[in-house]
Amino acid sequence: MKFRLSLTVVFSSLVGYLLASSPPFSHIDIFCLIIGGLLITGSANTFNQILEVSYDALMARTEKRPLPTKEISPIQAMIFGFFLGVLGFISLYQISAGGLKSCWFALLSILLYVLVYTPLKRYSPVAIFIGAFPGAIPILLGWVAATNDFGLESGLLFAIQFFWQIPHFIAISWVLDKEYKNAGFKMIIGGKKGAFPALVSLFSSVIMTIISVVPFFWSSNQLTLSLYPMLFIFALGIWFTLQSFKLYKSYDCIVARRLMFSSFLYLPAIQTLYVLDKLFF
Repeated sequence: MKFRLSLTVVFSSLVGYLLASSPPFSHIDIFCLIIGGLLITGSANTFNQILEVSYDALMARTEKRPLPTKEISPIQAMIFGFFLGVLGFISLYQISAGGLKSCWFALLSILLYVLVYTPLKRYSPVAIFIGAFPGAIPILLGWVAATNDFGLESGLLFAIQFFWQIPHFIAISWVLDKEYKNAGFKMIIGGKKGAFPALVSLFSSVIMTIISVVPFFWSSNQLTLSLYPMLFIFALGIWFTLQSFKLYKSYDCIVARRLMFSSFLYLPAIQTLYVLDKLFF
């Protein structure tokens, strides 16, 4: 299920739900969102590993997963993934406001991740941009679960997470470039580590930082940002963009690793600030 990855996806969904709704929150809806998100993401990750079992066996990072080690068979994994998905859709459907639309967004995310992103990785680095769509859907799904609708506000949150993923993916593909190439994955933009992928990372980081503070300047009843949270979010964006700039200046694997770890911290940090701003400012 890639449980830790699934938890980060669910966290984004929960942020979208909390930003779109007002206290008192429905504990039942939140429970269904969390459980449904975990199961749907776990299902997508399971099918991803079924399709990539022969490639996972070629990389040190993934060779000890249950399928490459033959702890379970592909048929067992397929049954497991299928039931995870079914139970996940059932859970999301129980959400009172936007259960049905949440299911549609979850289905779109699975299809893009499993049927487009997963096979495309072996043919083109364009997969990074395709993968950013299902990666950004969770926060949109959470918003729709709360409102049964989506608009510019949810699109803004989607855009932040979309552009965040570009430097995130670039940093990972930079650090794991040798392993990916040994397994036949074409993940590094431009085909090799150097100026082009670093520049794309820097450009995406700048756009992400600008978008992240738009709610402070844009009057909206559903999505607002107060002064001090905005300053913290902007400072985090500058810090993250600086990591991308350092990669552009050095092309160094250690710097890419720092960018990767910075991406792990940045997104939950700003999402938490958005929620705290809504609840306390």
